[in-house]
Amino acid sequence: MSTSMTASGCTVLLAGATSAAGLATARALLNAGARVIATGRSAERLAALADAGARTEVADASSLTEMAALAERIGAVDAVIPLVGGWRGGGGLAGQSDADLDALLPALQAVRATSRAFDASIRASDAGRFAIVSSTVVERPLAGGANYAAMKAAGEAWARAVAQGYAKAARDAGEPLRAASVVFRAKGALEPEALARAVVSLWDSDAADLNDTVIAL
Repeated sequence: MSTSMTASGCTVLLAGATSAAGLATARALLNAGARVIATGRSAERLAALADAGARTEVADASSLTEMAALAERIGAVDAVIPLVGGWRGGGGLAGQSDADLDALLPALQAVRATSRAFDASIRASDAGRFAIVSSTVVERPLAGGANYAAMKAAGEAWARAVAQGYAKAARDAGEPLRAASVVFRAKGALEPEALARAVVSLWDSDAADLNDTVIAL
């Protein structure tokens, strides 16, 4: 574990990292001196992350069973960033189909599964971080994106609950807060390099100042 306020020396899990944003974030963290573990459901799609220098693990980030098994297998981590995403919508309220909702659900499931499976590990770290990617649509939901906005809002609520859990655990133990849960909000399409910079910067601030905050991308 790293005791300095920097990504260097930290072990960071990028869960569901086979997107362009996942690759950019992995490269930025590796360049900053972090150890990166990247997960995805396809070994083939993880190849680019392995080539970049990340350790790769085939695992479904939306499955608590698989994330718990991964946590046991890889040991201590300092940070977890679930990156399962995607957009489905359009057609006003009438167009908000159950199929679209089901397609968006894995992103929320990944937030829940990763935070639960790695909760003890992040709280034990001297520089623990948990961060999710949300969207400014939660501030002004539109009818054509109601499913998407609802999922993002639920993810933010869960991340804030994680933040309260970190604060309570530290308070109950009579220890300083060393873990922080953060929400990144993207406006429009997620820019991979902007996310990468924001993730590396998670260690620029003390956990007490960072916990339960929203960071605009």
